Amino acid sequence: MAGGEALRKFVAPEIVFGEGALELAGRFVRNLGGRRILVVSDPGVIAAGWTEKVLESLKGANLSVAVYENVRTNPSTASVMEGASVFVREQCDMILAVGGGSPMDCAKAIGAVVSNEQHVLEFEGVDNVSLPPPPLVCVPTTAGSAADVSQFAIITDEVRKVKFAIISKTMVPDVALVDPRTTLTMEKNLTVATGMDALTHAVEAYVSDASSPLTDLHALETVRLVARHLPGAAAALDNLEHRRGMMLASLYAGLAFSNAGLGMVHALAHSLGGALDLPHGECNALLLRHGCAANHSAVPERFARILQAFREGECMTSVCPVAPTPPEKVLEELVARVEVLGGISGIAVRLRDFGLRREDIPRIARFAYQDACLLTNPRHLDAAELEEVLHGAW
Repeated sequence: MAGGEALRKFVAPEIVFGEGALELAGRFVRNLGGRRILVVSDPGVIAAGWTEKVLESLKGANLSVAVYENVRTNPSTASVMEGASVFVREQCDMILAVGGGSPMDCAKAIGAVVSNEQHVLEFEGVDNVSLPPPPLVCVPTTAGSAADVSQFAIITDEVRKVKFAIISKTMVPDVALVDPRTTLTMEKNLTVATGMDALTHAVEAYVSDASSPLTDLHALETVRLVARHLPGAAAALDNLEHRRGMMLASLYAGLAFSNAGLGMVHALAHSLGGALDLPHGECNALLLRHGCAANHSAVPERFARILQAFREGECMTSVCPVAPTPPEKVLEELVARVEVLGGISGIAVRLRDFGLRREDIPRIARFAYQDACLLTNPRHLDAAELEEVLHGAW
């Protein structure tokens, strides 16, 4: 576990948080020198009206735009390369992403492709992007992925049927315009799934081998915010206070995991998502409790602190607990809370409910073992042990 005198960097974009941030897109793009902007979005975000609001801001600043919207729920290598072709053909000089993790990750990878003139597969892993991408502004419309502040981009390789991570400080956006109003159009299942993604980011960052006081601060506050605001956001989709709290949770979690790394839950979620084309947040929601159980023995004091943060978040809306949880009960209580949150919208509780066949588990575990996110997991796990986790979740 990181600490003591260990040296740690902390990278983050310029961040504008609050209602009205969306309308600042044109001003910030002009400040960065953009003139011809590739706007990366997806059909759902366009239908919700958020892309058009950003376009209005850009056009109000006398900027010209080209729109690329062929982004799937899990952005693929084909989408990235197609988007890069649009950037070059339209003679763009900057990128702006509007949407959830999919458009933002796709936009990041497009930038790496056009600046380095390489196929996106060449960037898989850690620190493999040599030249910085064109300037990037992100306008997130979900509260969970935190791609707007992180140095991660997750792309699906359709040939291998696996998600892979591009991890590089060059992937950190230049500006994140975080407007909680954009999450008001999210339906209940997406609200819960993305909220569980934020919680998973926080938990894995806090127990990561590369954690630090800076990331711990953000990770624990995320847990408090999720405990307080996710049930309310799911129950009242138009409640801006809860939406604001979850958007802040997503932001804090992103700053934590971008700088501390992740762990086995994300490694497994990437492998599952790539193989079965599953929503990332739902994979994390299902796997988080199994990750806690697998890693608890490596850093029990860290999981005890996570549970304490959960209870502190609950205190804001209910009677505060007065007695500390006995060490032997920490894991049980934490897992119970994770299950309650994930169950708010009926997210699948077993992998077989997602369509995973038992005979596919060895392949899923093998790809997960090769995932860069596993590097900072607090407990060393080989492919056979990852299989055991998957069998337990099946």
